[in-house]
Parts: sequence; C-alpha cells; structure tokens
Amino acid sequence: MKSKNIIKIVTGTIIATTIISPVVPVIQNISVFADTTNSNSSNSNTHTLNSAYVVYGSGVSSDIYSSLNDVLQTDSSFKTMTATADDYRKYINNNSNTTNAAMISSVAIAPGDPGSGVKVNIKNYNGENNITEVTAQQYAMVAQMAGVTDVSIVVTANRAVSGESALTGVYKALATDGVNINSENTSAANNVLDATQSAIDANKDDKSYPGKLMAAVGDVSKQIAQQKQDDSSNLATKQDIQDMLNKALEKRGIADTTNQTQITQIVNALVVFQNAPISSSKTYVNTVDDTINNVKNSTGNLMNKAKNWANSEKFGQTAEEAKGWFAKFTDWIKGIFGQKSDNSTDTDTNTNESSNTTSSSDTSSVIDDSSSNENTDTNNSENWWTQFTNWIKGLFGQNNN
Repeated sequence: MKSKNIIKIVTGTIIATTIISPVVPVIQNISVFADTTNSNSSNSNTHTLNSAYVVYGSGVSSDIYSSLNDVLQTDSSFKTMTATADDYRKYINNNSNTTNAAMISSVAIAPGDPGSGVKVNIKNYNGENNITEVTAQQYAMVAQMAGVTDVSIVVTANRAVSGESALTGVYKALATDGVNINSENTSAANNVLDATQSAIDANKDDKSYPGKLMAAVGDVSKQIAQQKQDDSSNLATKQDIQDMLNKALEKRGIADTTNQTQITQIVNALVVFQNAPISSSKTYVNTVDDTINNVKNSTGNLMNKAKNWANSEKFGQTAEEAKGWFAKFTDWIKGIFGQKSDNSTDTDTNTNESSNTTSSSDTSSVIDDSSSNENTDTNNSENWWTQFTNWIKGLFGQNNN
C-alpha cells in the first residue's frame, strides 16, 4: 500500500508539472473581446478588458488607497497598479513636464457586456466632486476614440484636480491586459478632450450639454472614419469636417450655444483623429454608436447607475467559467486516483468523511495489524490528496473553501 501511495505522489507530481504550466494562461486570459491584430490593420484598434483594474495616481499616498477603493467600489478581484508621469507622457502628451506628484486622479475599470460601449461614473470623495473640469461624457467618448469599448470606468480624486490625466490609468490598464495601445490614438483622443473643454465650460449651467456635445463629436468621428475606409484617397477636408460638425450640433440641439471658436477647436482635433490609426478601424465604426447612445441623453456624473457597476454579465460569466474549469480538472485528477467526486471543491472533505466511516465499519469486528496499517495508509493518502488539491488551488489563486 505504501508503494502504491508513492506511485500516486510521483504520478501527481508529473501531472502537475506537465499540465498546469500550459493551462494557467487559459484561466487568466479568457477573452471578452479583443481586436488585437497589427496596428496597421483596419480592425486593429478597438479593445476591451479580460480583467478588472484599479489604477492609483502616483501622487496619491498609499495610506488612502483603502478609502479610494471604497469610493471606487473595488474588491480583491481588481488588479492594482500606479499611473506615473512617464505613463502620462507615453499615452497622453510626450512633451509634457508633469510630475509624479501631479498625478492625482485614480480610476477603476472593468469589462462591460458586449455592445455596452463605454460608461463612466465620476464619484465624490468625502462628499466632494474633485474632478473639477472633465465630465463623465467626455471621458466616455474620448476613451472610445482612443480604441476602448465595452468597459465601465469609475474616476475619483482625493483632492481637486481638472481630471485630464485620469485616462492615463485606463490606457495603462489596457496595456497591462495585453493590448498594444497606440499612442497616436490616445494622443488624438486627448486632443478631443482638450478641444471640447471650453465649450463645456461655457455651458456649465446646462447639465445636458456635455452629453449632447460628445454625441455630436461621436457622430462626426464615425462619418470621418467611414469615409476614410470607403476611399482612403478621399479624406474629409477641414471644411468637410466643419460642415459635418455643424449638422451634428444642429441635430443635437446645441448649435446656438456653441460658438465658432469652440467649433474650430473641435474641428482641428477631429482632423488629428482622422490621421490617427483608429479612424481606419472597422470595429470603431461598428461600436462607436454604443457609446454615442450612452452619452447623448446622459446628464451628471453617473452614466452607469447599476448598484454593482463592475458586475457585468460577461465578467461574471468569465469568473464562473474559470471556476468550472478547475472543478473539471480536479475531477479528472481524482478519476486517475480512483476517488469519487461530487463536482465540488469540497469533495475531498466529503471523501475523507466517507472513507473514515467505511473504515470504522469495516474494522468494528476485528482489528489487527494489517487493517491498522491499511487505515494509516488510507489516511496518509487522503492527507496527501488534500495537500495536493490545496497546492493546485493555490496555483490558480483559489481559496481553500
């Protein structure tokens, strides 16, 4: 019996070392949607997440991470990182002289359901809205224009800031998730953020204005991209883009409250967008309406009003798929060792209880040295099995419950 147990241990070790290493990425990288071909491809620039992230500004003290987590409504399933001044220069403005201390905004980002577009909430910190300029609608449309789709984002800051650097964390999370972020796209998108700011500031008393303006910008961006993809030799001129924008503003009912200077700023930013790779993305054309629909009638700071903003159907399904896979894996291992299964991670406990009961029944009449040794070996085998499954669970980041 002892030699039999040794064989089991050796066999289990071989199985673990030969199977687990190629399998772990399957659980960690279940894709919701990823359009990750070469950046020159027409379908290469719109992405979403496989995991949820919280990204703290590098100017934020770690002492308040816990309170930020409460505001952002994150939990232990969110991967954590920091957005630095170098990240800002990489994704937003490579000529910036910003410092790490100036990076105050923090963001949480989670996968959304397919077709949900980009939704953004700006949350108060200690009762104060510390994002003083950028609106939720700006964040949403600008993220879409940078190549993001089907995600939910929450932004906050522990002290008053304009909020322009918050999207740095979103882009860093995507890059960490395995997406090849194109700095031309993120820079072009941030130009749109800057260009729309003066118009939004001038209409700050109209809570519906940001949503209407960003919907108009989204409308024009789609037209520009579609025209470029239909005939790359017939790009929209600056006058064409201005005509498109004037019609879009009229459609949204804000033509009279958007002056020519503001229109010119936005047109110039849309010219830059046309020259960025994102405008060649068919996926962008196919998905931008999702975010336009999110912003067009949106007012205020909460675009995603679900109680658990990160609990998308797809994200939950991804987690359940990972758990289901592990149960199947342990069942397969148990089958090799001849153990019963009830499709539960508690099976090893139930098996121990069953084995002990059986052992007690079998030895109630006669107890000799042979049966005592056999029971000892059985218990050792069961203890080994418990340790083995716990070790497997540890590799996959699962607890021991």
